[in-house]
Amino acid sequence: MTPSGQTAIGIIGLGNIGQYHANQLRSLGTELPVTIGGGMDIDRTARDRFTESFGVTTYEDATTLYDAVDAVIITTPNRFHEQYAVGALEAGLDVLIEKPIAHTIESAQRVRETAAESDGDCMVGFHNRFSSSVQVLKEYHQAGRFGELTHIDANYIRRRGVPGRGTWFTSEADAGGGALIDIGAHAIDLALYLLDFPTVSEVTGVTRSEFGGRPDYTHLEMWGDHGDGPFDVDDSASAFIRCAQNRTISLDVAWATNRPPTNEFIVTGTEAGARLDLSDGTLTLFESSPAGSPHFADTEITTRDENPHRNEQRYFVEEIRSDSPLTMNTVEEGLSVQRVMDAIYRSSDRAGAVPIEMEPLSTAD
Repeated sequence: MTPSGQTAIGIIGLGNIGQYHANQLRSLGTELPVTIGGGMDIDRTARDRFTESFGVTTYEDATTLYDAVDAVIITTPNRFHEQYAVGALEAGLDVLIEKPIAHTIESAQRVRETAAESDGDCMVGFHNRFSSSVQVLKEYHQAGRFGELTHIDANYIRRRGVPGRGTWFTSEADAGGGALIDIGAHAIDLALYLLDFPTVSEVTGVTRSEFGGRPDYTHLEMWGDHGDGPFDVDDSASAFIRCAQNRTISLDVAWATNRPPTNEFIVTGTEAGARLDLSDGTLTLFESSPAGSPHFADTEITTRDENPHRNEQRYFVEEIRSDSPLTMNTVEEGLSVQRVMDAIYRSSDRAGAVPIEMEPLSTAD
């Protein structure tokens, strides 16, 4: 910690995502004793821009940053996640690493092995878990309102939303995949989280690349700028994930497709169900009862409007300040998500189902 008792957090990767995290940290600093301890990027322009925006020292070398901070948030392209996570963990720092853990399953496993031996802890950036509506849904499930959850229909669809054609996002070497490893990681994680991370036994999936590489790709807006690199990744994926005790997940994700956009999760239980829309935070419960007269009851849940990234950072800061082990968004859970994504890619290549060996992370089985 700094002499003032504040927890100093460094940002590694000073592009758009890194700046967003820094803005949330600066806002969080009005509530908690936390400060931006510095930034690191190999690009000088990015470093200069970050220093101008946040008034902190930036570094070209990560090891120098490690000496100046108590923890780091890693927001680099996926290919560099392992390098910086391993370095920070070996330095004894706590790490919040943006999803996915890495660009390959082998790289993700090396991060997990390092975390197991480190004095620092590692958290994976699945911020949707920290949205108000998700937390209400999770609490109702834990209270038994849904009975046994049996199926989740997970959708994360953009009509046209490739995040910068020709940038690292669309390079398999840098990202490890396309829509599946980018937004699909969020959908898989949330579905497994709601199901209490059961053992996954088999995956059947298809990945496609139908729009992103077309010269006539028509879009109205794009998250990032055009680059001059390749487009050799998937822009959509569909999968069926079979878990222990016949629990299942249907997955549809797309950067680009000819259907309406949606970020909807349909949750089915033996006693009740729910519809969760992450695009606007709406949550609807579906129940039935014979009380009085047989009837259906559809309940609209209204929650407080909170920033899930900020809630995620708050949890991270509070836990590391109390020296408590991180129990949310653990590296083990992140590795489970990575294994499912890897199995979907392998299933698509083989044109068939892929068995998967995963140890349960909870007592749900």
